[in-house]
Amino acid sequence: MLHRSMTPTSPVESLSDHELLAETAGAAADERRTTARLVVLLCEVDTRRLYLGQGCSSLFTYCTQVLHLSEHAAYGRIEAARAARRFPLVVERLVSGELTLTGVGLLRSHLTTENHRELLDAARHRSKRDIEELVARLVPRPPVPSSVRKLPAPTASSAASPSNTTSALPLLAAPSPRAESPQVAIPPPATSAVVQPLAPERYKVQLTISADTRKKLSQLQDLLRHQVPDGDLAEIFDRAITVLLAQVQRRKLAVTERSRDDARRVVPGSRHVPASVRRAVWARDGGRCAFAGEQGRCTETGFLEFHHKVPFALGGPTTEENLELRCRSHNGYEAAKYFGRHGLPFVRERPVECQWQLGPDRVWRAQPMRWGTAC
Repeated sequence: MLHRSMTPTSPVESLSDHELLAETAGAAADERRTTARLVVLLCEVDTRRLYLGQGCSSLFTYCTQVLHLSEHAAYGRIEAARAARRFPLVVERLVSGELTLTGVGLLRSHLTTENHRELLDAARHRSKRDIEELVARLVPRPPVPSSVRKLPAPTASSAASPSNTTSALPLLAAPSPRAESPQVAIPPPATSAVVQPLAPERYKVQLTISADTRKKLSQLQDLLRHQVPDGDLAEIFDRAITVLLAQVQRRKLAVTERSRDDARRVVPGSRHVPASVRRAVWARDGGRCAFAGEQGRCTETGFLEFHHKVPFALGGPTTEENLELRCRSHNGYEAAKYFGRHGLPFVRERPVECQWQLGPDRVWRAQPMRWGTAC
C-alpha cells in the first residue's frame, strides 16, 4: 500500500524499495499537474490583469513579490502561460511530462497556428539540447565570427572562486541578443563553457582559456599559416580535437587502421582485455553503458568500464561474450549486488578456489570468506 497521505516531512526510511520508487514517481506526477495548474491560473490572472489590484505593476512582479517564486521560475511559468493562452495543447503536454517548462520557453516564439502541433510532437520527451537543435533547424542563424578577447582582471570576490584562479580568455563570440534576454534563460557565468546550435551542423562554442593556452593557440596559428592562412580558430580546433580523439581511441579502445588478431595474448585467469576484445565490445555496445534497468537501458556514454557479466572473482573469463560496457555507477552497482556493499567489489587480485552461495537477500557470499583475496 502506497503512502499517498505522506507529508513532506514524513519519514521515508520505512518504505520498501518498490514503495519508495512508486511514491517518487507519484510525487513527480503531482508536481507536473500542480505546475500546469499554476500555468493556467497565471494565464487567467494575466488576462484579467489582476496583479494591478495587488499593487504589482506586472505579472512578473506579482510572481516574485507575492507568490515568492524565484526570478527564473517566474520567467518560465509566465512564458508557459502565454504560450498556453494561444495553444492549450501546451498544458496537456506539461501534465503528461512530454514537455518541460524549459522546452516551452525555447519553442514559444516559434509556435504558430500551422506548426504548433508538429513542433510540440517533435519536442516530446526531448532534452534542452535536442530542442535547441530543433529550433536551429527551424530558424538557422548565421555563423558567429571567431574572436579572442581578454577578460577584466578578477576582483577580490571572483578571485576566491575556483573557476577564476588563473588568468583566462573567452573564445569565440559572445552570446546572441536572444540568449541574453532574461525571459529566455538565466545567462551562465562568464567562465562556463557554452555549446549552442546555430543552424544544422553549425554550433557556437564559447569557453574560457588560460594565458598559457592562448600562447599555444597563437603558436599554432603561426605554424599553420601555410595550411590555414587566415588562422581560423574553428579549423585549428577541429584539427586539434581530431588528433586528440585518435590518440585517446588508440589508447583506450585499441582503435587502429590495421587491426590484428591478438587472441594469442589472452591469458586464462587474467583480467587483461586484449585489444581485439576491447574493439569488439565497444562496437557491439555502441560506446554506451549496456546496463538495462526496469525503465530501459542506461544512456551514459562517459566513465565507461569493461564489466564481467560473470564476475572475474567467480571465474568469469575475460572474453567478448562475458564483457559488457558499464558506466562507473552501474559497474559498482552490480559489484555490490554480487558481493555486498562492504564485501569484495573492488579487489583485483587473481581468483582462487572458494565456494560462493547466493543468500536469501540475493547477495553472493563466499564460504568461508577470505578477506584480502578476490574470490
